[in-house]
Amino acid sequence: MSQISQVSQTLKQLLRQQQITYKDIALKLDMSEANIKRIFSTQSFTLQRLEQLCDILQMRLSDLFALTEKQVQQISQLTAEQENELLADPKLLLVAVCVRDAWKFDEIINYYDIDKHQCIQLLARLDKLKIIDLLPNNHFKSLIAQDFRWIPGGPLEKFMEQEVMVKFMAPKQNEQWLFRFYLRGRYSQSSIEIIQRKLNQLTKEAAVLNQEDADLPLNKRQHIGLLMAMRPWEPSLFENMRKQKSI
Repeated sequence: MSQISQVSQTLKQLLRQQQITYKDIALKLDMSEANIKRIFSTQSFTLQRLEQLCDILQMRLSDLFALTEKQVQQISQLTAEQENELLADPKLLLVAVCVRDAWKFDEIINYYDIDKHQCIQLLARLDKLKIIDLLPNNHFKSLIAQDFRWIPGGPLEKFMEQEVMVKFMAPKQNEQWLFRFYLRGRYSQSSIEIIQRKLNQLTKEAAVLNQEDADLPLNKRQHIGLLMAMRPWEPSLFENMRKQKSI
């Protein structure tokens, strides 16, 4: 991704977080909304235009560049200490998840039993953990990459396996599967690699859709869990019928 593309992506995230639309920008800059959309779609930003957009966001141009640099260096994996601190406080973990999913401050305090003062304190802790950048006026920027992974065998992965995945696979009576599919077979190494690439691509596309939908009101979105897994495996019922264990 080019540097200007990275700056454009950061701008869009900041505008989304402050609920500033292209129409709002057009009114402030005395331009047409179509021209604003064209500037963003073609990424034809002059320094003067970037400075004007920063004024609307109530930040300095240098702050935008600094945030963009941090965006490039986003965290793809937490430390064991960070994971343990999140798990030690369920509300801290909840706010961290909301931040990564592009929730806004007001959405968090209006949807969950977390008051404004408590939410600010939780965000400050996430900032101290270097999971977010806490900005003025209760705004924030996630430093967690979309391809984030838990530490293999670490605290979060164990929590997910013991608590989340078990409950996910056992839906309540009023919860219906939107999609469920199981497939097994014997594949060549090249086929296995193709399937892995396609699954990785699907996770990236799902993450992008989640970010894009963050522009919609909270009541227009619903919680969705998506679990993808793949490993060498044969049901023990079949495995026990083998003539030779090495086959």
